Amino acid sequence: MTIFSNDLVLELPDIKKLEFIKINKNYLKVILINAFLFFTPLFIGLIVMHQYVFTAEINEFIVPIYGIFIAFFGFIIWYLLLSFTKRKYALREKDISYKSGLLVRKITTVPFSRIQHVETDEKLISRVFGLSSISVYTAGDSSDDLVIKGITKKTALKIKEFITTKINE
Repeated sequence: MTIFSNDLVLELPDIKKLEFIKINKNYLKVILINAFLFFTPLFIGLIVMHQYVFTAEINEFIVPIYGIFIAFFGFIIWYLLLSFTKRKYALREKDISYKSGLLVRKITTVPFSRIQHVETDEKLISRVFGLSSISVYTAGDSSDDLVIKGITKKTALKIKEFITTKINE
């Protein structure tokens, strides 16, 4: 018979001391291309509305409207550039961690004992740059619990194999 023990934890591990690995720099290009692909149709739509839909009263304010649109787009690009450096991951013996966020910082750690399955994914633009993403799923939830985007396909497959081996032990 085993004697139950529930000792007091006096020293907590410091996750800030964990050495995180940066996301591949090419992923910044993917992020920026996606942003331009999103904003280009919106800008074209604004131009079309300016030419064919807006009334004369609205067209009096067209310069500020374009200015606001361009300023908003510039802010989004600036935010994406600054937040990119905060995307990092760490793989340890018993868990995987991912941190991100510029204004709202987030660190997600998933122990291997909770992982149900792991997927790798290559989106079209990421594939052009040889990049992939890895998604980690745990029990009881239909969505992915941890996603690391912007790693090389080779690295993603190695991480997937490592985690799969660990969860099958």
